[in-house]
Amino acid sequence: MFQTRIIKKQLHFKQPAGTSRGVYTTRNVSYIVLTDTNSRHYGVGECAPLPALSCDDVPNYDEQLATACQNFEKTGEIDREALLHYPSILFGLETALLHFRARSLQFWHTPFSKGKAGIPINGLIWMGNFDEMYRRIEEKMQKGFRCIKLKIGAIDFEKELELLAHIRRHFTPEQIELRVDANGAFTPADALDKLQRLSEFHLHSIEQPVRAGQWQEMSALCASSPVPIALDEELIGINQRERKIELLETIQPQYIILKPSLHSGISGSEEWIELAAERGIGSWITSALESNIGLNAIAQWCATLHPTLPQGLGTGLLFTDNIDYPLHIEGDCLWFHPEEQEPDLLQWLSQ
Repeated sequence: MFQTRIIKKQLHFKQPAGTSRGVYTTRNVSYIVLTDTNSRHYGVGECAPLPALSCDDVPNYDEQLATACQNFEKTGEIDREALLHYPSILFGLETALLHFRARSLQFWHTPFSKGKAGIPINGLIWMGNFDEMYRRIEEKMQKGFRCIKLKIGAIDFEKELELLAHIRRHFTPEQIELRVDANGAFTPADALDKLQRLSEFHLHSIEQPVRAGQWQEMSALCASSPVPIALDEELIGINQRERKIELLETIQPQYIILKPSLHSGISGSEEWIELAAERGIGSWITSALESNIGLNAIAQWCATLHPTLPQGLGTGLLFTDNIDYPLHIEGDCLWFHPEEQEPDLLQWLSQ
């Protein structure tokens, strides 16, 4: 029989993380520790909804998490249907069970888990003032990133165009792929004009140009935009298969971006990928400010998909008090080094 324990920790960002929902300096996380009475093995999963963004950022979250763990103890199985509206809990249970069964941080046998191949990732430029973003862009370019993603909508639009122009003065689209994430900052009235201006910089894509929930407006943009559109926040809370199909067929985006802890866990994300691919829609995977525990789980799964596009998997390395994992960003790839000793997760959790 399985036993579960919930341990809470607060992590601290190395530098403030500016998002469309404000600036994060700390991250509150709940970890599920899964054990079996018949063995000495354990598995750890990470549960951490994003404030004011995740559909399961609810006042009774701790109660829902405790209930989900109790139900799992009774049956030994994850009740996915019961947890569809609690994707971060579903993700935590799924990955705790994967870790337990693998008996290692190598959840699947892939070239990535064997240390033979890295996962290409984008260099993320957090929201900030002009000088901060300029400096971060310079750092990413010097480190050799071939794909840079800028979060826009926090400073003056003309200044953001200036940042993009700075990159394009130094690198062609073939040398550096540019993505931007508007986090819904544009209005339906001004979005197309702004997309036209952004297209001058030969962008790969723009994430969520207008606020989520405006399906008809987003559909019209996807049909006419000179820049391919990727849906992100739009997917949050869309957890039933029928609703996923309805969204994809109504909006018809060029891409969707999946965060397992926000988008129905790993199983739900796989469903999104399947439904999108059937409709000729591309996708990539992004972490959502997880610690290395969650980041490793996402990366191990992502590697099974054999990604060719740069993924968004660098954010787990943002904390001063993160647990050390055999995960490293080298150049523009995330690598797993199996030869390194695995950390004592239980000791770290008890600190």
